[in-house]
Amino acid sequence: MIGLEKFTTDDFEQFISWMDTEKFMYQFGGASFSFPVSAEQLQHYIADPGHRIYRVVDAETGKVIGHGSISHHNAKNKSARLCRILIAEEQDRSKGYGRQLIRALLKICFEELALHRVDLGVFEFNKAAIRCYQSCGFQIEGTLRESFVIDGEYYSVHNMSILDREYATLTISN
Repeated sequence: MIGLEKFTTDDFEQFISWMDTEKFMYQFGGASFSFPVSAEQLQHYIADPGHRIYRVVDAETGKVIGHGSISHHNAKNKSARLCRILIAEEQDRSKGYGRQLIRALLKICFEELALHRVDLGVFEFNKAAIRCYQSCGFQIEGTLRESFVIDGEYYSVHNMSILDREYATLTISN
């Protein structure tokens, strides 16, 4: 089981250590940061009131294992975007933590914020993340073909979304 806790300045050092390559940083955060990630960049990130930013904690051990945020909250359209989703270390992946993280963020979005729609972007090559998002009810709704350049190479990004009625169906069946 995981827990979500507010991401604070105390988390900066660990977060920066996770962003060890430019490609990994872009895979995780898109154009949100520039490499190498700095405390100054993170200070701007947490100061933005448009983000709900969380560290992901293994409830059993208390170890911080990841990160996630909800942003682009649009009250009129009742929508938001999941961003910067990460289970940081290889040994913590493929254990269901990512799925738990997505479900916890969706619970906030649909049950606390009463949203209608939640979306996210994921690089086409990130097959494990795509499977995780699909298992949580997200559907690919389009692809931004070769829309992002990393190290001179173009990459495509899928936009995925889930609607409140789809989420309700998932929570009823679980």
